[in-house]
Amino acid sequence: MERQERQSTYTYTATATIDEQGILTSWSEGAQRLLGYDSPAVVGRPATALLATEGSAARRVLTGRQRWNGTLPLRHHDGRLLELAVLAHRRTSQTGGTEWLVVSAVPARAQPPRGEPLEEWTFLQSPFPLAIFDAELRLVRANRRMERALALPEAAVRGLRLPHIVPGAASEEADGSMRHALESGRPQEIRARLWPELSRTIVLTPLKDADGRVRAVCLSARPPAAQDSTITPSDTQTAPGPDQTRHAQELAEATVPGLADAMVVDLLDTPPEDAVGIVGAGGQAAAETPGRAGEAGRTGPEEAQGAGGTEAGGTGGEVGEGSGLRSGAVVLRRVAVRAVSGGVGSAGGVGEAVGCPAGAPPARCLAVGRPVLCDTADPDVAQWAAVDPGAGWVRAAGVGSLLAVPLSTPGGPLGVALFGRRRGREPFGPEDLRQAQEFTARAAAGFRQARDQTRARTTTMALQRSLLPHTLPDQAALEIATRYLPAATRAGVGGDWFDVIPLSGARVALVVGDVVGHGIRASATMGRLRTAVRTLADVDLPPDELLTHLDDLVLRLAADESSTDPAGDTAGGIGTTCLYAVYDPVSRRCTLARAGHPPPAVVTPDGTVRFLDVPAGPPLGLGGLPFEAIEADLAEGSLLALYTDGLFEAREHDIDEALDKMFAALGRPAKTLDSVCDHVLTALLSHRPDDDIALLVARTRALHEDRVAAWELADDPVVVSHARRLTDEQLSAWGLEEVAFTTELMVSEMVTNAIRYGRPPIQLRLIHQDATLICEVYDASGTTPHMRRARIFDEGGRGLLLVAQLAERWGTRHDRVGKTVWAEQSLSRATG
Repeated sequence: MERQERQSTYTYTATATIDEQGILTSWSEGAQRLLGYDSPAVVGRPATALLATEGSAARRVLTGRQRWNGTLPLRHHDGRLLELAVLAHRRTSQTGGTEWLVVSAVPARAQPPRGEPLEEWTFLQSPFPLAIFDAELRLVRANRRMERALALPEAAVRGLRLPHIVPGAASEEADGSMRHALESGRPQEIRARLWPELSRTIVLTPLKDADGRVRAVCLSARPPAAQDSTITPSDTQTAPGPDQTRHAQELAEATVPGLADAMVVDLLDTPPEDAVGIVGAGGQAAAETPGRAGEAGRTGPEEAQGAGGTEAGGTGGEVGEGSGLRSGAVVLRRVAVRAVSGGVGSAGGVGEAVGCPAGAPPARCLAVGRPVLCDTADPDVAQWAAVDPGAGWVRAAGVGSLLAVPLSTPGGPLGVALFGRRRGREPFGPEDLRQAQEFTARAAAGFRQARDQTRARTTTMALQRSLLPHTLPDQAALEIATRYLPAATRAGVGGDWFDVIPLSGARVALVVGDVVGHGIRASATMGRLRTAVRTLADVDLPPDELLTHLDDLVLRLAADESSTDPAGDTAGGIGTTCLYAVYDPVSRRCTLARAGHPPPAVVTPDGTVRFLDVPAGPPLGLGGLPFEAIEADLAEGSLLALYTDGLFEAREHDIDEALDKMFAALGRPAKTLDSVCDHVLTALLSHRPDDDIALLVARTRALHEDRVAAWELADDPVVVSHARRLTDEQLSAWGLEEVAFTTELMVSEMVTNAIRYGRPPIQLRLIHQDATLICEVYDASGTTPHMRRARIFDEGGRGLLLVAQLAERWGTRHDRVGKTVWAEQSLSRATG
């Protein structure tokens, strides 16, 4: 689609920024065009000087808001009064302060057309958010659900681009995907959080006119529970990628105008694999009609072209071998169209699915697995060229001689290249056929490589996403938000990961790691390490000990890989970095250790941002070097940020500037943690990252004294009844009488075991969370209790078995000195 063919409903957008003192700090060309003031005349002056009314009212309206939309009376440079619809967003400036981004779209005279009543009702009343953006990616329509999702009326955002409507990294990515949909004509699908009500799969659909030209893009938000059948696989997952399109364009440029006057490249959406040596129905058909196939086998192209639709070269018995395709209708995807004089672009339908009937030259070419030479005067070919939309380029270019050459590799057919010469030019001959086959063979190799790379990346992405947490676990200690951005390079997705693991005693473990390398091996290694971390966390190892065990595991993985694949591009994850943190909401203490990973940042409730001084430790897999853990007291409401180094590698500026921007983004006021993540990514990313990025942000909560009860117990069996009484009284104070009997039984058994087999001091602790009750008994012995089944005449041995039957979960965790046996009950299940 030519640039000059695009028509926008809006002429330009005016933007300006105002600092927290109300001073204009930037002034766009659109603003100058709108109000007549050049930038030097207004920048540095109070913004209220442009208002046609008293400015204090505007200040009162903006106080305490994060976004505002409405109409402002502004004074033009020539004295005219202008009533302008304005949208303003509060954001963090480059200096770390607060500023307002003010935008206003100036409409052209022509307004967007409305559809027929039924179409209009369908658009407005759709249960899914819908928005239409014109050829300049400016919003022209939004349905009611989209208005509710944005909490803005259509009139407030009409004419604005998506990054102006919902500023942020996700909007920039979606804007780029819309541009790709507009230029390629193919639907796009992305996962993005554009706005709290638009945190889901975003589908971008090109809207085409009757001539097949893309005029606009429709953005729709698919509900999380919607099935993937909304868009067919051929529209999204298997559509040719940029590399395949590039190879197709190179083939077209190499053959037009030298070899042909016009040509197209059509690819199979899902090429058959391992089709070598398979005889499809096309081969059977050729064997059953030896007359026609035999003629093609005995004649050269110069004779065959007069026969109208015969196969060039080979023998009748070989026709169809190696194709792996049935001699029937096929569906192809057009990726390139080129002609000497142009004019076939709209007829070619680049990016669209092309259906070829069984008798069409492309279908026959793929069925027999060899070139097919046709004269468009042949009745069968003429009928196909006259009525098939996929043959529109034949009609537009006035093709008389048509040559169809399969794009094949040892892995099977990939598609077909169609070459046409105009009437009056010499038809294709043997030398032309040889050149066409050479060109297509090189192009087919490029297509196969591009498909393999796309398939490998898709597989790696699927593996990576399947190994990352799909949902965050229920826990009360931390409020958490996460982001994961895969790398945009050809090297493929890396092995960055994060995890949130609930632990005993209402504690929570936070993990962020970065596996060296890219591709499926890095993702697989990430999965193994994440599983290992979860296993080690289940036994409640301290962070430094957990990293030591993980270091040993990486060494063993490296040894195994070296013995089986000495030339492997990874060595079992050697060089992997990891940060492991455990937060306790009772003590409000966080214990952290890291293995070569960037240090975490913490934001205190008063807004101070700093790094936690966690000893770096060596990357995993070096062996023999110690890891050191630290403890940090975190006030309730503190913000903890864990991330991978891809967050800084994506910037072109130095690390100090990147750190300053991250600190400013973390300290910026935000209503939700998702907004904090968006602030960080927006501040540090100007384009798709070259390395994976994992970001985890957590806000600390606390379990106050009214939710925790602890008692020191004497080392005497008579204290067991006292422990039961203390438990009963505390449960009554909490209003949990319905679980008192069960809890007393567990406390009795656990305290008895501590007195009989442990060492003083002995402590009993009860923790009441919203939906759980935790009983803990500590003693100074390091001996781990084991559950066993008592025999009929045994007098003991049933204590832990009873605890295991009554509790939802139970276990033992070891401290630096001593151990704690714990049991957890679900209050919701008990009361239900």
